[in-house]
This record gives sequence, structure tokens and C-alpha cells, in this order.
Amino acid sequence: MDELVALVSQLQEENRALRQRQDSMMTERATLLQKNEQVRARVEAMIGRLKAMEHNA
Repeated sequence: MDELVALVSQLQEENRALRQRQDSMMTERATLLQKNEQVRARVEAMIGRLKAMEHNA
């Protein structure tokens, strides 16, 4: 019975740690998606400027 209680306790701790890691990874993913969107917008703006320069030349 003591082993079962210890196992349940261990599993609860592992579950808590995994949930915390998942939350951290989801936050990191959201940050990376936002940065990716910002970079994409900057690249598109640069391409637009280059095309405008090309037409003016």
C-alpha cells in the first residue's frame, strides 16, 4: 500500500512538471509565432520598397 501511495505521489509530481513544461512551451511557441509574423511583415515591406525602386529606376 505504501508503494502505491508513493507511486501516485510520484506520478502527480511528474504530471505537474509536464503541465508546467507544456505551458512554458506554449508561451514560447506564441512568442515565436509573433516574431515570425513581424519578420514576415518586414520582409514583405522590403520587397515592396525594392519593387518601387525598380519601377522608379
